[in-house]
Amino acid sequence: MKGWNGKLLRVDLTKSKNVVQEYSKDLAKWFVGGRGFAIKLLWDELKPGTDPLSPENMLIFATGPLTGFILPNSGKMVIASKSPLTGGYGDGNIGTHASPHLRKSGLDAVVVTGKAEKPSYLLIEDDNIEIRDASNIWGLDSYKAEAWLKKEHGRASGALLIGPSGENMARIATVVSQEGRAGGRPGMGAVMGSKNLKALVVHGTKELAAQDPEGLRKLGQEGFQTILEKSNYKWWKRQGTMATVEWCQEHGTLPTHNFQEGVFDEAQAIDGNTMEKMVTKQRGCPNCNMICGNVIEDSEGRESELDYENVTMLGSVIGLGDLRKVGTLNRMCDELGLDTIGAGSVIGFAMEAAEKKLIDLDITWGDFEGAKKLLKDIAYMRDHGATLGLGTRKAAEKIGGGASDFAIHVKGLECSAYDCHLCPGMALSFGTSPIGAHHKDAWVISWEISTGRRAEYNPEKADKVIEFQQIRGGMFESLVTCRFPWIELGFELEQYTKYFEAATGVKTTLDELYTLGDRVYALIRAFWVREFDGKWSREMDYPPKRWFDEPLTKGALKGKHLDREKYDKLLQTYYDKRGWDDRGIPTKATMMQLGLSKEAEELEKYVKLV
Repeated sequence: MKGWNGKLLRVDLTKSKNVVQEYSKDLAKWFVGGRGFAIKLLWDELKPGTDPLSPENMLIFATGPLTGFILPNSGKMVIASKSPLTGGYGDGNIGTHASPHLRKSGLDAVVVTGKAEKPSYLLIEDDNIEIRDASNIWGLDSYKAEAWLKKEHGRASGALLIGPSGENMARIATVVSQEGRAGGRPGMGAVMGSKNLKALVVHGTKELAAQDPEGLRKLGQEGFQTILEKSNYKWWKRQGTMATVEWCQEHGTLPTHNFQEGVFDEAQAIDGNTMEKMVTKQRGCPNCNMICGNVIEDSEGRESELDYENVTMLGSVIGLGDLRKVGTLNRMCDELGLDTIGAGSVIGFAMEAAEKKLIDLDITWGDFEGAKKLLKDIAYMRDHGATLGLGTRKAAEKIGGGASDFAIHVKGLECSAYDCHLCPGMALSFGTSPIGAHHKDAWVISWEISTGRRAEYNPEKADKVIEFQQIRGGMFESLVTCRFPWIELGFELEQYTKYFEAATGVKTTLDELYTLGDRVYALIRAFWVREFDGKWSREMDYPPKRWFDEPLTKGALKGKHLDREKYDKLLQTYYDKRGWDDRGIPTKATMMQLGLSKEAEELEKYVKLV
């Protein structure tokens, strides 16, 4: 095999054993890599009903056939598992030096099971693989632990690790790297913690083998140059994703006070223009020349790497209009290993619950010190943090008193930073995301608003959500590369078919890569249905209740809200176009058409397929 290494590492922490295995060519052919590998391995090997925090759960680090080659934005990997936050499939995409290092060590994926007897970390140095004692760094924040690992194994190595939140199995714990990179929102950090696994450290020095190395090198050079020449490049370099704050405020979609409103009175204090005056440096992922991490000095004089999601979720969502203070909360999340989206959401939820006197907590909107304390309490699962650390859905269920009415999530995963009171397409994107409410799979809100169709519920919106899911959540998540060159700068998608052929020797088309996306989405949905023992309904694909029942009270969109009946029809249109039944389950014909006949037979043990 060229392009692929053809090997994965299996680690059993309970037995303290590991083995490198060759995987089948069919796995590469039908699922390509990254998310595709992850869901196929979980489907085939994870016993249905497994407790996500048990030793039996699988934690998968998966790259793709483009990862690590000198191509635009190819420093990515997918981290996946059964989610302790949602109970279904969970994954996250992270840009980290560990990605190219894993590939250069001769591996495409690492599958971890079991639980180490004591705190440990996994070391991969080419063919040398060891499980080492991590007792001296257990309890340290991610910055301090990574500094120790880099000192021990060299600054050139790549590290993926957890902070105290992962160690204490907060369900919104993520996996972090390089003091600001993070991935695995649905509790991948908690899964690592449950296995007593503090870190994965990788240093690979082998040459990646491409089918056409010279052709791939030339294509990569041309790609980097093309990105530099894109019309929006200079603007992107100035603000990156932070330009979205001003854009969302202008269009009434900036989530404020736990998504009660779509405009924030202090938006200018946390937007990209304010950030530009504070930036001290920029950071990016390996093999990226459109870096998106803007670093400022936070309110405590420390460095904090900002982007739109963390600024909004730790800013307007909790009513905090001071960018340096937002930066402090963001940096704390990275140190503690907390998902910034989940953390902002549960704090906003807690502030509203306190306002409604559903919990005995002395905290108000914009309370910086109160938010700092809550972050630490969540990370250590103590006091109110022990409840909030379970995630918004479970916290609301425990609190009761109508708290679930303002818990902003889908399937248990907190919504990322777009208010959808009048964006039914983006609401559908959140509703049908394969991991819960996340924007990465189908960010249709820009198209929805820029085309003047935000209030419409027409079939074209279902088409656009599916198209974006095929590209963003299927193709990019399996190749594995970053979507930003395409979605932000208009980099041509056809380039990826050329990269794929030069790397692997396999000629493909965009339509075939879109079918890959459909296959991955169908199998992920089948996994959800199986893990919920066939108890599945279309209600699982509904956005938060608030967007239907509580109209906006401020701004140009005052009085606006989603229409439940129209949304349900749009959801049905989505199902019909995907070949899924009225419950949102792929039909037998769809499964067969996508090459999932064996998987369909297995699924029928849990639910009758149409």
